[in-house]
Amino acid sequence: MAQHREEDSISATSGAALSVRWVQGFPKQNVHFVNDSTICYSSGNFVIFINIETKKKTVLQCMNGIVGVVATNIPYEVVAFSDRKLKPLIYIYNFPGLTRRTKLKGNVLLDYTLLSFSYCGTYLASYSSLPEFELALWNWELGVILCKKSQPGVDVSQMTFNPMNWRQLCLSSPSLVTVWTIERTNQDHHLKAKSVKLPLEDGSYFNEKDTIFPESLPKDPIYGPILPLSAVAGLVGEEAETFRPKDDLYPLLHPTMHCWSPQSELYVGCEEGHLLMINGENLKVTVLEKIEDISPMGGRKLFSPVTIAYQKGGVLASGIDGFVYSLIIKESNYKVEDFLQVEEHVGHMMFSPSYKMLLIQAGKGSVYIYTFGEEPTLDKLLEACDGKFQAIDLITPGNEHCMTVTYSGEVCIWWIEDGTCISRLYLNTPSTVLACSPSSFTAAVGTVNGSVYFIDTLETASPEEIHMIHLSDSEIQHLLYDQRGLYLLAGTLQGYIFVINAKPSSSFQIFGYVEVSKGILQISTVSLLETDIVEVMVLSPIRATGRSRLEIFTLPKILPLVFANFADERGRMRDELIHKFLYEIEHSLSSAVLDFQSRIIYGFCNDVPYICCYCLPEKEHSGIYILKPYQKVQSKQYGPGMLSLSGHGSWLITRAKCGTLYIRDVKTLDTVVRCRSHSHQGHGIQSVRISLDGQTILVNGRDDGTLVCLRWRRFGGSFASDILQHCQHLLASLSSTIDDENVYLSMKLRESLDVEPEQTVYEEVKSSIHSSSQEELPQFVNKKEISWLERKSQEAIEKEVKLFSNKRKEIKRGIKELAKIVLKMMEENEAEDHIAKLEEREFGLDLDELDRLQKESESEVAEMRKDVDMHNLAKSYLAEIIKEECWNSMAVKGRALKKCFHIPYVVENFPMKERTAEELKEVKRVLQQRKIETECLKVQF
Repeated sequence: MAQHREEDSISATSGAALSVRWVQGFPKQNVHFVNDSTICYSSGNFVIFINIETKKKTVLQCMNGIVGVVATNIPYEVVAFSDRKLKPLIYIYNFPGLTRRTKLKGNVLLDYTLLSFSYCGTYLASYSSLPEFELALWNWELGVILCKKSQPGVDVSQMTFNPMNWRQLCLSSPSLVTVWTIERTNQDHHLKAKSVKLPLEDGSYFNEKDTIFPESLPKDPIYGPILPLSAVAGLVGEEAETFRPKDDLYPLLHPTMHCWSPQSELYVGCEEGHLLMINGENLKVTVLEKIEDISPMGGRKLFSPVTIAYQKGGVLASGIDGFVYSLIIKESNYKVEDFLQVEEHVGHMMFSPSYKMLLIQAGKGSVYIYTFGEEPTLDKLLEACDGKFQAIDLITPGNEHCMTVTYSGEVCIWWIEDGTCISRLYLNTPSTVLACSPSSFTAAVGTVNGSVYFIDTLETASPEEIHMIHLSDSEIQHLLYDQRGLYLLAGTLQGYIFVINAKPSSSFQIFGYVEVSKGILQISTVSLLETDIVEVMVLSPIRATGRSRLEIFTLPKILPLVFANFADERGRMRDELIHKFLYEIEHSLSSAVLDFQSRIIYGFCNDVPYICCYCLPEKEHSGIYILKPYQKVQSKQYGPGMLSLSGHGSWLITRAKCGTLYIRDVKTLDTVVRCRSHSHQGHGIQSVRISLDGQTILVNGRDDGTLVCLRWRRFGGSFASDILQHCQHLLASLSSTIDDENVYLSMKLRESLDVEPEQTVYEEVKSSIHSSSQEELPQFVNKKEISWLERKSQEAIEKEVKLFSNKRKEIKRGIKELAKIVLKMMEENEAEDHIAKLEEREFGLDLDELDRLQKESESEVAEMRKDVDMHNLAKSYLAEIIKEECWNSMAVKGRALKKCFHIPYVVENFPMKERTAEELKEVKRVLQQRKIETECLKVQF
């Protein structure tokens, strides 16, 4: 196995280092032949090579991002692939040595979408997407671009060289087919394009020249000849030759795939079901006619071929129906024959270099090899899952098998040695999480509808579902076994953590639930061999304040014996018995774990890349205790990270969006080893699992769909002895429990598990309900539609009804007698006079309601009195202001004198305010001036 490593991609201390053991991923692009015995494909940031005979995998890792497109050059036995990052590169590697030959660096900004090697010479064509849409021709051996051409806005779906002439290159898309000719003068290269004129959708030909410039135009006897549209538009020259109105549209065929023939002809399959043959020299298009054969293909019709591959005398084509057809071409006709049936629709086909094998890639990623011969065979080389892995875990002790689950509920068991899929189990329900029990060969799968499925993994070749519990109607987001496998903790979306007996012999009994804050981020447990309790810590966010909340409680080892006292009638475990304590952290955490030996919490900060340590108080407290960090270490990882501890508690494993795995010493937080297993373009690592002996590490990508198994290249000394010693000690203590549970599973006592305890309780409750009156007891719904949480609530209600049934009947009897008395009083009241008659509401017997109404009316009266008083006060204040302005401030009061009683004459004076010194001075001046004017008038006259 080979692994490509850039500088500083993997580093280690203490003599330890990690390397990729195997990668389980499925093709996201087309699969290619490297030679007659090996194929390759890309998944995540890996290029995976598979030997067809031995099915052995070889891994090539790209350390600079997710692998983009892959191409192979069979004569030179080289592989080219691009990375997906800003300003991507193209890498050329030898096979089977997997040594890098060269690195091609162009001017592309975002991504390469297509790569294609020429069949002879050292030429490589590349095509890029936004924003360049650039076609480039490389001499990959020299690492230089010979020529390039940009065609903005043109997306290309397939690009191939002519196998007989490297100077011809065909690019096709759903709207056009273009043949590029590479012209060369000395050392100068030039690309020249010529588009193929595709027929109309119905397969007929369209002559654009005859439409624009017809040879003979009809004459109108009155207005003369009918002019071409370009002449009517007043165009001349080149514009007149290419002019077409915007509404003059003719729908053309839509190509899906093409291939070259040895005669330099192109066969093109179209979405409409037509097969075209294009001459490589003059690009003349011929629509091949299908020869209708009476011998049907089971009533099937080949429509919209997705992929085609050239064969002698015709092509192989496949659509979406899962069949491969052989198209026998004779001149301009072809005949369709059945060739091969595949389980799913085919997305890509390719012949081996010797044409002895046909590679068939299904749409979901499965790969088949069809071998020609006297007895042709179809072998499934790679069976893809029906989606990306939602969760992973190791089957105890973790050095032989592991499990995965997809969203659709497909559970797979893999052999850790080489990543071979051993068996599959379909739960047929949307699944979210997976956990394997340390104390038995069972696993639990959480689902979206709030159920937990238990799977027997004793026989890895044939796992079987043995039990199912419907806990609640909320999604199961977390499943976690404690280190000793005593309990299974199931966390839901609504903030309930259900405590379940992990032993199959107990029929996975539910002890109760613990109510915590909603939006659980992580559940951490500490279950040491020398203690009799299991400590559980739950991390939840406080979104309103941006803080984090930690809730810690304990579960005793003897809980199966005393669980009836720990939970109330509705199944909620009492906080005082589980010793629940609340803590808050003043900043936001994305992950937190509890240390095994000391009372320390390790937290990964959500907003800044730091790992903080918090010390728990030694004394018990009430209420919420605020924790403050006493140590901060920069994680050198970006994005929200997650923490976990190894089985012996001495390794702190950190992962984040960057895709790099760190293993640190839990005491000093120094980095022991780091390994980049995934890329940040795929949003990094989703989950990590370490075996009990620490030698197997499984890493699951979040969005790239790859599962990576890591191994130690150097593993020894005290670094390895501690975890190996802990593994032996733990397995020795669990051996008796594992043996007992294995005996139970091997005895095939699943018939007893089929009769679920919930069914027995349900039948008892149902019988008790039927024995009670229908007006007192609630009706239960169907058992399949009710969850454990809801059933416990209904059982509590039913118990309360039974307990207080006699008291309830007595109260009802008293109420009926009292109602009769009140009715009699109301009848007597109707016969009274209007003045003595009481209102109807006064006959109400609800004294509390009457008291409430009385108090409410009194409060309304008090409010109205207060409003009236305030209104009167405002009026009095206004009156005082008016009196002060219009009466008290007047030097001459306003008065009126009426002459007599019968004559409407009134003599009034004018109220005047007291004059100021300035006003008196002004009056004196005016009077003096008036005297002077009077004297002047006397002199004049």
